[in-house]
Amino acid sequence: MRYDPIKRTIDRYVGSSPSRRRLLYRLLDILLLRSWHVRRALSSAASDMPKSSHVLDAGCGFGQYSWNMARRHKGWHIDAVDIEPSHIESCGEFFERCGLGGRINCTVADILDLNDKERYHLAVIVDVLEHISDDRRVIANLYRSLKPGGRLIISTPSDMGGSDVHSHDESSFIDEHVRYGYNIDELKGMLSAAGFSRVTASYTYGRAGSLSWRISMKYPVMMLNLSKIFFLLLPLYYIVVIMPALVLNLADLYMRNRGGTGLIVTAEK
Repeated sequence: MRYDPIKRTIDRYVGSSPSRRRLLYRLLDILLLRSWHVRRALSSAASDMPKSSHVLDAGCGFGQYSWNMARRHKGWHIDAVDIEPSHIESCGEFFERCGLGGRINCTVADILDLNDKERYHLAVIVDVLEHISDDRRVIANLYRSLKPGGRLIISTPSDMGGSDVHSHDESSFIDEHVRYGYNIDELKGMLSAAGFSRVTASYTYGRAGSLSWRISMKYPVMMLNLSKIFFLLLPLYYIVVIMPALVLNLADLYMRNRGGTGLIVTAEK
């Protein structure tokens, strides 16, 4: 299955319309469990960051994390970068129309070529590393771009079923991934080798979260890959599954997962 064609379709429909993009962000905040974990990590990191922090949203996609950070932290200045021009164009126009253009700078960029030095207090990279073959280069670039004491937040699939792969003879549900997921100790070791300290990692998408992902994301994507006509049926589908998905997301957020198909990782320079 392929997420990118569906993401491009959504991006074209939503465009820079303030009402449609706000609705999209609200839905992503509710349905995407990783968004729950990332927002909690952001809240923790923000507690001792300067009020005028400079932040990198590396691989910003639809821009929901830049939007969230800019609204919650009025003094933050955010560089939202992505390799996909359509994302940057629609995000940039939306932020300008909402009066955030002065605090969110949207740029087409490949984080493999990121060459900033000690520019950011915080870097956020959400579900991006698994798409990049030379992930060590990206981690080194992020380390160099952070100020001393700067923080890094990573969300990525784990090797315990990430990309919905549970054995060596299975193929990924998501074609765009170059790896199915990371071993938790391997990723912590990569970050430490790059110079990061105070590296912490925990599992997300445990039993409850994985079930939520299936009913709220996997099955709808499967239907949309069959036919775009299912866009018309999605509201009815989500009326049925929204409450169970929310309960499962809450359970995953507050339970200590011994394993899971996702990882949330934080580190400090």
